[in-house]
Amino acid sequence: MEALALDILTTAAILFVVSTGLMIILGVMKLINFAHGAFLTAGGYIAYLVGAAGLNPWLAVPAAAILGLLAGLVIERTIIRPLYHRPLDAILATWGLGIVIGQVFALTFGRGVQFAPSPILGTIDVFGSEYSGYRLAMLAIAIVLAVALSALLSFTRFGLNARAVIANEPLARGLGIDSANVRSITFGLGAGLACAAGALITPLLSVDPNMGLPWLVNSFMLVMISGVSFPSLLVASLLLGGSQVLVSTYISPILGGMTIVVLAALILRLKPKGFSRA
Repeated sequence: MEALALDILTTAAILFVVSTGLMIILGVMKLINFAHGAFLTAGGYIAYLVGAAGLNPWLAVPAAAILGLLAGLVIERTIIRPLYHRPLDAILATWGLGIVIGQVFALTFGRGVQFAPSPILGTIDVFGSEYSGYRLAMLAIAIVLAVALSALLSFTRFGLNARAVIANEPLARGLGIDSANVRSITFGLGAGLACAAGALITPLLSVDPNMGLPWLVNSFMLVMISGVSFPSLLVASLLLGGSQVLVSTYISPILGGMTIVVLAALILRLKPKGFSRA
């Protein structure tokens, strides 16, 4: 029972970490970034390359975050920004970008599965049960990330400007806030978070050119029902991630893989605004 509870908590933590990059872009820019899965995959390959070079596996996370941030800034400036007044085209552009990035990875690394070393090996005794040390580390990382992002949006100048853009962008521009700069930083931050998440989850799984696709689907559903709120995303990750673990454990792993999508669709059918209070 202790192991099952830990599975639920750590699965929720992993889902939260994977979804934050998608949420911050959607919340500020009102843009569904369908390249999110490709950024996750990029982080996975960075973790693989760091491991192949014999470096400390933890170095993959900041390396992926920095490279993702820089790539996001360039992509926002060259591809996304010219399409702000054509939101559907902007969404399609991220979808096409994700396909292109996936094909580049396939040409570079092949379509086979690659593995990255885990920064933490072995198990830790938790209430008499041996449990994966790295999965427990992911739980701690999710908590730190939630606190850091909440602080960023609540106590910094960027957060104040971002919340103003979210509430009323024309008014924010009228007050002198550079909304274009806010959007650029937001996309870069979202891309950096996605790449870092990809580097974090790869030691638990593996990486291939299509690794990010299932994570993109689950992240999208979690963000939709969370009402674009980090506390709500935590709740959604815990409820739906816990349901996935229970279904996989007691019924079928195949059905467990469908749990998040099915439950999210039911929640949106009954409560179109998800967990949002608005």
